[in-house]
Amino acid sequence: MAVHWPVFFGSAATLFVALNAFFAFLYWLGHEPIANAEGNGPLAYFYFSIETLATVGYGDMHPQTDYGHLIATMEIFTGMSFLAVMTGLIFARFSRPRARFVFANTAVIARHEGHKTLMIRTANARHNTISRASARLWLIRAEHTKERDQIRRFYELKLDRSEHPMFVLSWMLFHVIDKESPLNGATPADLEESDALLVLNIGGIDDSSAQQLYARHVYSWRDIRWQHRYKDMTSVSPQGRFLLDYTKFHEVVAEEE
Repeated sequence: MAVHWPVFFGSAATLFVALNAFFAFLYWLGHEPIANAEGNGPLAYFYFSIETLATVGYGDMHPQTDYGHLIATMEIFTGMSFLAVMTGLIFARFSRPRARFVFANTAVIARHEGHKTLMIRTANARHNTISRASARLWLIRAEHTKERDQIRRFYELKLDRSEHPMFVLSWMLFHVIDKESPLNGATPADLEESDALLVLNIGGIDDSSAQQLYARHVYSWRDIRWQHRYKDMTSVSPQGRFLLDYTKFHEVVAEEE
């Protein structure tokens, strides 16, 4: 479901050839099971297998023994099942909604509105409207219980604005690191020691197709830049139009002292 179309069709073609080669081998094991197969050669059996598996049946070659009819029956059932599975997969791939949300390569921690804040920049690459967009951010880290057993615990990080009425262009997510934050007092060394991860989930409804879209991105402790902020990518054109320079989307700069 997730591979690219060339890989999908290439895999299907490989499986198709492999199935036909397998049934051609079974025909070859019998004693002249197929009528009009030139010299009963492997290639003739392979072509007959393709006609049978695809339920084409041109008529010039046909089973003429009980063994041939048995193998043909098995192959017809396999071919019908293969066709049903391929039809379902292709339909599912075409109808599957694909979110093209872009996530900054790194998360940053810097001062925002006077508070130490974790920030993550996202964008909608399709430039269509995503209604009722919502975001949830989780911290996953390893901790030790009182019995010194190591477990991984999940903490939801409260976002300043977890919903967006019209997610069209970019969206900056803020988590204020206050006394109630699981990141309060944490240092880069602490996150490294606990092998911390940030998991960001974004969902919404695509106005064009009225389908629900989801996307997820994971940041490791290595992807968090401390005392950095995202480079401003907004500007105003000479005509007074608001512009976004997406070439600066992933760029960060050191926080000014």
